Amino acid sequence: MIHIENIVKSFDSLQVLRGISLDIDKGEVVSIVGPSGAGKTTLLQIMGTLDTPDKGKVIIDGKDVLTLKEKELSAFRNQHIGFVFQFHQLLPEFTAVENVMMPALIAGKERQAAQLEAIELLNFMGLQDRSEHKPNELSGGEKQRVAVARALVNHPSVVLADEPSGSLDSQNKQELHQLFFDLRDRFGQTFVIVTHDESLAAMTDRSIHLKDGLIEGNIVGKTF
Repeated sequence: MIHIENIVKSFDSLQVLRGISLDIDKGEVVSIVGPSGAGKTTLLQIMGTLDTPDKGKVIIDGKDVLTLKEKELSAFRNQHIGFVFQFHQLLPEFTAVENVMMPALIAGKERQAAQLEAIELLNFMGLQDRSEHKPNELSGGEKQRVAVARALVNHPSVVLADEPSGSLDSQNKQELHQLFFDLRDRFGQTFVIVTHDESLAAMTDRSIHLKDGLIEGNIVGKTF
């Protein structure tokens, strides 16, 4: 599903990634862990085509994404990759259902079909009574579940999450963590999650430990 090979990335004189190679299978839920400055978010951004490496190869769903032109890459990202960030990044002027619909509309889906898809996802998230609420009317946990629904609306093969529960309280964290596995079981997506949360990393199928821009450990199984 995801193949990255010898990824090197520097910012000015600072080498953040120093030759990362990694394979992630379809349907895996993988965590990327490590100290601050280890290169976790940089690796996730390169995996998500939001940044380009200085050297290396990135293949997602059989496509060598580094060979795509800008317009092709944007279309690929919209259709194949979903993103969940620490701070939900919902558009404040739109309702929950409108926020979820947005990527589908960008992809050219007919409005009614996009709306039905968004409502179905919000219902799955337990937000059927909150679909017409704007972000300032939602709790932190509700906002993050809307953000997850938005990430899923185009049925991406890969969902990338960067500290998705970092701004949530303990109960909402636990509910969000379980949601990732429920979604994998329901929709079959691959999840790659950057996290400092040991309880989330312990739940994942595999933990990739980064340190100083290199993979220090690759632990299979729910044993963080």
